Amino acid sequence: MAVKEAAVREALGMQRAREELCLQADEFEVALQIGEVRTAPAVGGRRRVVREDVDRLRGEEGFPDGLRARLALVGGIEAAAMIGISRERFTRLAKSGFLRPVRWYVNRYRAVVWLYLAEDVRRFAREHPALLEGRLPAELREALDGGEDQRARGWRSRRVEELVRDAEDAWAEAAAWAALLGPRAAAEAVSDVRERACLRGLCPALPAGSTGPYASRELIEAQVVACDPDEIAFAHVSLADALIRARAIRPAPRPERGAPAAAPVAVDIPPPAMAPPPPSSPLLALPPTSPPTAPLGRWKRLLGLRRPGPVPHDTSTGGDDDVAPDRSRGSGGA
Repeated sequence: MAVKEAAVREALGMQRAREELCLQADEFEVALQIGEVRTAPAVGGRRRVVREDVDRLRGEEGFPDGLRARLALVGGIEAAAMIGISRERFTRLAKSGFLRPVRWYVNRYRAVVWLYLAEDVRRFAREHPALLEGRLPAELREALDGGEDQRARGWRSRRVEELVRDAEDAWAEAAAWAALLGPRAAAEAVSDVRERACLRGLCPALPAGSTGPYASRELIEAQVVACDPDEIAFAHVSLADALIRARAIRPAPRPERGAPAAAPVAVDIPPPAMAPPPPSSPLLALPPTSPPTAPLGRWKRLLGLRRPGPVPHDTSTGGDDDVAPDRSRGSGGA
C-alpha cells in the first residue's frame, strides 16, 4: 500500500526530490516505478516523495553513481554482452520468463523492444550460472520451440505489482486488476455500472508509458491486456478479493469529472459469489517449470475462460532480437 498521508508533512515535491538525488528525469521515473523512491498522497491528488527515502539514498556509499547504476535500463543486445552470452540466448531466456521487462517501445519496424533493469540482468547471471552456457534444459527448449514468450506477461505482472504496491486503498487495487483484464472482461466481472465507472476512472488501462510513434492500438492492447488462461483466472480472483475489501470499507467513490463512463454490458456468465484471497505477492510470471497456482477447474467453468486465439505476428516478438535499444527511450517508457 502507499505511504500514509501523514508522511506528506515530511515529503518533497517531485522536482526537488529529483534534484537532491542527482537524477535525470528518465532515471527518476524508473526510480518511482520500481520503488526505489516512495511517494505519498498529497492535497489535490498529487503525490510527493518521502523525505526518508531521499535521505537514505543520499547517505549510501557511492551516491549517486550506485543509485544510477541500479536504475539503468538495457535492451537485449546490451544485456547479453553484460553477462557474456549471445543475443539469441538472452532472448530465449527472457522469453522463458527468467527476466521481466521494466519497459518497452515499438521501433520503426513495428517490433516490440523490451528493456530490462541492468541490475536484474546481473542478478540473474549470479543466481543461474548454469543457464549461461551449454544446452538449455529440454523443457525450456520444447516450450520455446512451441512458441512460448513470457515477456509481455512478465511486464504486465511487474506493472500490476507496482500499481498494487502504490494503491491508496482497495478500490485503487481493484482498478489495477480490472485494467489487467481489459475493458470487456472487467465489465463482465463487475456488474455494477457505478463500480465499473469508478475502476475505469482510477486506472483505465495498464500504463504503457512512451511506446513510440509506431505503436498501433492493437499492438499496445496485445501487451497490456492479460491473455493466458491462468493469468486471466488469477486476475479475476484478485479483482474479486479487492472488491470484497473495498465494498466493506465504503461504496464506490464517484469518478472524477471527465473520467470515462462505463457502459452497461450484457453478462451471460454469473460472477462468483466469493473468491479466495490472492497469494501474498501478485506475481503472474513465474519460471516456466513452476507455473503460478490458479483456481482453474471450477473457476474456468464459472469464468468462461478459453484459450486465446493466435496473436498477430508483429505483436508476438520483441525487437531485441535484431535491434539495439534506442537510448532516448531506454528509460523513458512505460
